[in-house]
Amino acid sequence: MEREARVDTGARQHNLFDLTQDFDKLFDAVEQDWQEQALCAQTDPEAFFPEKGGSTREAKRICMACGVRDECLEYALANDERFGIWGGLSERERRKLKKRLG
Repeated sequence: MEREARVDTGARQHNLFDLTQDFDKLFDAVEQDWQEQALCAQTDPEAFFPEKGGSTREAKRICMACGVRDECLEYALANDERFGIWGGLSERERRKLKKRLG
């Protein structure tokens, strides 16, 4: 017989699984919110994924003006994004930053 973890919040008990699912939904909504606000979502995505040796200047210029640049960079670092410009940094720059941060 499987037991459910329950949390007593005073007024009523909540199934811990349900609370976790609610948190995950909220987290996903917040995560999607910053992505919708990103300037790159309103521009040509090819600028953010240049061919090897291609210029990253335009993508980085857009990133510098973006209000969610920090969230974007945090996402790229947390998810080990290996391609493209994220948070104003190339994959190589993110890799160096990650090493520096430890």
